[in-house]
Amino acid sequence: MLVFPSVGGRFFDFENFGMVEACSSFLAEGKIRLFAVDGRDGESWLNGGVSIADRGRRHEAWDSCLVHEVLPFVRELSGRTGPRDMIVTGCSGGAFHAANFFFRHPDACDTVIALSGIYSLRHYGPLGDAFDDSVYFNDPLMYLPGLRDAWFLDQYRRSRIVICVGQGAWEHVCLDESRRLSSILRCQGISHWLDLWGPDVNHDWPWWRKQLPYFLGHVLS
Repeated sequence: MLVFPSVGGRFFDFENFGMVEACSSFLAEGKIRLFAVDGRDGESWLNGGVSIADRGRRHEAWDSCLVHEVLPFVRELSGRTGPRDMIVTGCSGGAFHAANFFFRHPDACDTVIALSGIYSLRHYGPLGDAFDDSVYFNDPLMYLPGLRDAWFLDQYRRSRIVICVGQGAWEHVCLDESRRLSSILRCQGISHWLDLWGPDVNHDWPWWRKQLPYFLGHVLS
């Protein structure tokens, strides 16, 4: 399972906020192995001091590193040879990265568990009114509606897609975006699980510690 950090986060946040402990039963039983990666948000989409094109190029360099360096390392270390035998996940901004990575590279992973995500770059950084291909092709709410490539659509339809969001404090934008993503997937004929948790469920780690093992239990059963 490849874990993406939240906005501006680091690889160690997942453990420091108790997420590894929350998944401990799956780890102890050998059902999953966790790999947490560092983010590059401060050099890419959050970097208001450079152009949109430069931010996009920095993101693409990070994405290329994940595909060509991190994933081969993970497969070698874990001994897994299946080309799609991987879960990607993240909370908040990490859900955006996990979902975007999954939709761009469905040959690398067969499951995404996105918790409390925003899925449009217009919420992610100081983009203003700027727009180019680097924005379009990293914004699932932009590129998914018009996608007609049968190869990508077939991969999505053979995958497990979990979109979870609460309806409590600080979740309103994530709730809207999760519903939009679900609507797009439904129009594309892509099966997925949109799970809306209650009005007491806030945008915070205590709830993500409950949600991730809950969904892992379903995905791994």
